[in-house]
Amino acid sequence: MPILPENLSRWVMAALQLLAALFVFSLIALVLVALVMYVVDRTQTQHAVRRNFPLVGRFRYLFERLGAFFRQYFYAMDREELPFNRAQRSWVYRAAKNLDNTVAFGSTVDIHRPGSVIFVSSLFPPLEQETTQPDAVTLGPFCRQPYSTRAIFNISAMSYGALSQPAARALSLGAAKAGCWLNTGEGGLAPAHLEGGCDVVFQIGTAKYGVRDAVGQLSEPRLRELAALEQIRMFEIKLSQGAKPGKGGILPAVKVTPEIAAIRGIPAGQDSLSPNRHPDINNLDDLLDQIARIRDITGKPAGFKTVIGSLDWLDELCALVLRRGVESAPDFITVDSAEGGSGAAPMPLMDGVGMLLSDSLPAVVDRLIAWNLRDRIKVIASGKLINPRGAAWALAVGADFVNSARGFMFALGCIQAMRCNKNTCPTGVTTHDPHLQRGLVPEDKAERVAHFARNMEKEIAMIAHSCGVPQPRALRRRHARMMVEHGRSIGLEELYPAPRPRSMAG
Repeated sequence: MPILPENLSRWVMAALQLLAALFVFSLIALVLVALVMYVVDRTQTQHAVRRNFPLVGRFRYLFERLGAFFRQYFYAMDREELPFNRAQRSWVYRAAKNLDNTVAFGSTVDIHRPGSVIFVSSLFPPLEQETTQPDAVTLGPFCRQPYSTRAIFNISAMSYGALSQPAARALSLGAAKAGCWLNTGEGGLAPAHLEGGCDVVFQIGTAKYGVRDAVGQLSEPRLRELAALEQIRMFEIKLSQGAKPGKGGILPAVKVTPEIAAIRGIPAGQDSLSPNRHPDINNLDDLLDQIARIRDITGKPAGFKTVIGSLDWLDELCALVLRRGVESAPDFITVDSAEGGSGAAPMPLMDGVGMLLSDSLPAVVDRLIAWNLRDRIKVIASGKLINPRGAAWALAVGADFVNSARGFMFALGCIQAMRCNKNTCPTGVTTHDPHLQRGLVPEDKAERVAHFARNMEKEIAMIAHSCGVPQPRALRRRHARMMVEHGRSIGLEELYPAPRPRSMAG
């Protein structure tokens, strides 16, 4: 056995002695820290568990925090989690990476569960050469600059500030590659939104961020400046959103950086809280007046976004439009679902306020049909539609377009860590911590955004072809059925019977 040189032996012994001393020191320090924590826990009065079980009780909070991650990765079945289960997320991840998305041995969806949608396959589906591209849809026919697009699946409203700068850049670049639009959300227009050269929908929230004057009112000069940008194609008034109908946007102070404050026109370092509704829109007349004002100033399509609660106001709106003239109608209505939730919101609102899209979307479409306004007012479906089946259902019941927020967050790399409002998003999507943002490389994630949008449209088209129609916008209610009790299904045309237009009904 070789003998170590004397100098090396001394170095080894010195190193071992140092490590031993460090170990003893660390052990003593650990004991002292534990004693201090024990005394603190025993004497504090705020936490009963820690007071009764000092030191050990602290592990409860650690396990509570880690529990969500253990359930997500180890315990929950593929179809168990909420708000999105592993199977839904996995499809998005694979679509965003442009990987094969086929599955083996049968579906894991419980298609017998009431509410499940199944599509009606055709005996003679169109051959590949018989399929066509989606029809172009024109919004704002009475505008100086109408907007026409073939895109079906688009990026829903997520404000700059809630999203990080790299995430907004990646969405802009990806939207341009995919040919879909990007909604700015209520936080104003950031340079990142324009960087990719994509079509942009500018959202006007209740605080008028990005288009407000010194006292928080809508600024006509600022509207004209935005309308002069060719990339901005439409303007959307946000009345409410799925996560928190009846409450304004929430951006915590830690996310209100000087850059975001300048874009929004607010003080930096303070909570950014929007009013729960537009102070200058008190009724339907005011809403139509504001839409007309924005459309007149900008020359571009204008509409609104809302979560549907009561349905009576839709009839009132349609009647008011017909009295004023069809040119006064909103160019589009974005129907958000109570299942929305890309932003932070109070639990009572997120859990229990607003109609689900399964109820509200067909109801909106039917009322527009009944009042002969369906062709005039386009309908955009928004709310938890991140997989092809849900998007195809929305088209079948009458939507012209489908918007998704969280689907594109998954495409950016979101892992559903549920840290969106804490500035600690581990994937860099919803944080302004430069260290965490570093993980999100916009050029790489832009490709994933584009792949996700393209693969969504591709597989929506695949469903349409299976139903015997040449393109997705030809889907109708007769092409789908919904499961009810005892393993039976009912056609959507029977579940949601389309009304006759009023001119025919008398």
